[in-house]
Amino acid sequence: MDEEIQFYLDDLAESMGKALAHVNVEMSRIRAGKASPAMLDGLRVDYYGTATPVSQIATITAPDARSLLIKPWEKNMVSEVAKAIKNSDLGLNPVSDADGVRLNIPAMTEERRRELVKQAKNESEAGKVRVRGIRKDVNEALRKLLKEGASEDAVKSAEEKVQKTTDSYIAEVEKTLSKKETEIMTI
Repeated sequence: MDEEIQFYLDDLAESMGKALAHVNVEMSRIRAGKASPAMLDGLRVDYYGTATPVSQIATITAPDARSLLIKPWEKNMVSEVAKAIKNSDLGLNPVSDADGVRLNIPAMTEERRRELVKQAKNESEAGKVRVRGIRKDVNEALRKLLKEGASEDAVKSAEEKVQKTTDSYIAEVEKTLSKKETEIMTI
């Protein structure tokens, strides 16, 4: 039975790690006023009839804090990349030339910054809900082991470890939110 309890505890840490990683990815997609290639992670381009992530058909660089430069590896893809950006919900106007597409990132207003902070808070809350859901699933599995004959002390000890792990991952999500909030609100 102790091996099963340890299995659940290991699985708990792995699952919560994935939830935290997901929160970090979602936070990186939130624009914080400066240009970042991660802003285009969700952008897909029609590449010979297939919706392909722009990062798989082009090099994306941030030459300065207010612009992105997208250089497709095939010159005929410049217009497709520009069209995908226009049709996306990024709210950016692409400027095409022979080599690639340039995106000028406008300065954010105070209102837009507050909206992005709200979006970041929603992402962090979703991450906390995922972490708590994982805790609930593991605790239910541990209670099932108790009914199957595991010692009560071992299950109680495991539940305490589950709670400590949950608290540490929720603290990490909070730290990520705090960092992103500071990044967004810094002018």
